[in-house]
Amino acid sequence: MQTMNIHEAKAQLSRLVDAVASGEEIVIAKAGVPTARLVPIERKKVVRRFGGLKGKVRIADDFDAPLPDDVIAAFEGN
Repeated sequence: MQTMNIHEAKAQLSRLVDAVASGEEIVIAKAGVPTARLVPIERKKVVRRFGGLKGKVRIADDFDAPLPDDVIAAFEGN
C-alpha cells in the first residue's frame, strides 16, 4: 500500500487511477494524516440465465412484412 500527500496525488491522479485499476491500494494523506484510500472497485459477475424472458416477449406475425408506403415516404423525407 502506497501513501501519498494530497498535493502529490492531485498532480499524479491519472497514474494513481491506473495503479488502482491494476489492484494496488493508495492512501492519501493531508498534513501527514491519512484521509482517504483509493481502492479498486469490485465488479460483480453477471450471471445470465438462458430463457429468463420466456413467455414475456412476443413477436408479431407481421414483424418482417414490408412497411406501408406512407411510412417509407416519411423515412425518406417525402
